[in-house]
Amino acid sequence: MQYSKQKGFTLVEIAIVLVIVGLLIGGVLKGQEMITNAKLKRVESDNAGIAAAMFSYQDRYLQLPGDDSAAEGRFTVYGVGDPVNGDGSGTIDGVWNVASTTDITLALTAETNMFFAHLRAAGLIPGGGVDDTKPTNAYGGQIGIQDGALNIAGHVTIFGAIEGPIAKIIEARLDDGDGDTGRIQSALQGADMALPASAAAVYDDAQRYDMAFRL
Repeated sequence: MQYSKQKGFTLVEIAIVLVIVGLLIGGVLKGQEMITNAKLKRVESDNAGIAAAMFSYQDRYLQLPGDDSAAEGRFTVYGVGDPVNGDGSGTIDGVWNVASTTDITLALTAETNMFFAHLRAAGLIPGGGVDDTKPTNAYGGQIGIQDGALNIAGHVTIFGAIEGPIAKIIEARLDDGDGDTGRIQSALQGADMALPASAAAVYDDAQRYDMAFRL
């Protein structure tokens, strides 16, 4: 009786396969890290860009975007009688996530929505001056503005739907690491940002957060 010889993998071949698998896993992990870092940088740059645009508008026109009581006559994109003026109180009124109208010349809208339309009309952020829709952040949530959110003094920008692990990193990089103190505070996604008690002291990796950055 003849026995056929069965060939297996040599130790060298197995070692080569393991090295290749290790390189592939390392490449995937490195790629994920690069994507995360890019999104983090975008959140930081978007926040800085909105702050710069707001202060540029204020320096130029001596009023806040959204609250500007003379916007109708200031920008040619608006017609006579368009309901696009704020009340000039020095505060951008309204909640950060109020629904947009998409065209502020057609209906009354909150100053927190007109904030973005006025910035667009002034050419300080991209888009048309009648468009009051909110920008989208790197994690798919909206970017808005609100005065006194989570009991933070003054106006804040709010980035919605930030993943828990990312919120932790942002806190550690830019603030004190606690979600309910400092210049950056957060609440669970969808919570009432007007209530100080909504602030979350501890970040849960399984949750998403609306993060408020003091301007």
